[in-house]
Amino acid sequence: MPGRVLRRLIVHESRLRWPVPADLPALVRDAEVLACERRGKYLLIRFPRGTQIVHLGMSGSLRRVPMDEPPRKHDHVEWLFDEARFLLHDPRRFGAVLWHPAGAGPIEAHPLLAGLGIEPFDPAFTPELLHAGLRGSRQTVKQLLLGGRIVVGVGNIYASESLFLAGIDPRLPGARLSRPRSARLHAAILQTLGQALESGGSTLRDYVNAQGAPGAYFTLHAAVYEREGQPCPRCATPIRRIVQGQRATYFCPGCQKR
Repeated sequence: MPGRVLRRLIVHESRLRWPVPADLPALVRDAEVLACERRGKYLLIRFPRGTQIVHLGMSGSLRRVPMDEPPRKHDHVEWLFDEARFLLHDPRRFGAVLWHPAGAGPIEAHPLLAGLGIEPFDPAFTPELLHAGLRGSRQTVKQLLLGGRIVVGVGNIYASESLFLAGIDPRLPGARLSRPRSARLHAAILQTLGQALESGGSTLRDYVNAQGAPGAYFTLHAAVYEREGQPCPRCATPIRRIVQGQRATYFCPGCQKR
């Protein structure tokens, strides 16, 4: 997209998590895309007059398709360029396509972005910063990772896998993590997310990338997620499943200590 002119934004279904602004197609028609960026799970498409904020929700995808391919069911928004076409597919409609006008200030100040933690591969994300974020909270370490206020990008699968690598029980309150254990968790987060990037993300059911291909992280690297009852790859203790904050957590009660 960057450097190309968006000829049309076509909204087939505006009723997403938040309504797609009715005037958005007119605001970006025949406008050049200045940059495509990401902050946490939000995709940022910058135009001269403002920035589109795109979120894929629980099961959405933004994929490039042939110019003449008819939209599928649940293809709700499309970006049409002279020689390229992208479709937002979102069966549950938990995603979003929003607008932040240039006159409203920096995009980082938008309410959806202002409270986000640091990016995990930012050099400023250090073991000390992670420990400082954890130590004042009685919330469980798993919930703190999912909250995204300390560090972004550690979703449900990667939180379970990172905690397993670090040998930390997901039920442990953040305040009880020592500096050495925080350092182990920091290293595990970077290892887990690095593997996820190299293998194209995680596909358990419906995730696909921009070319429509699934990610291979779960097949190649996952040690505990959705492995309930299977032997731990370290100690052979059966993997256990619990629910934390309405999300499934998988861990080894033998390896992951409180």
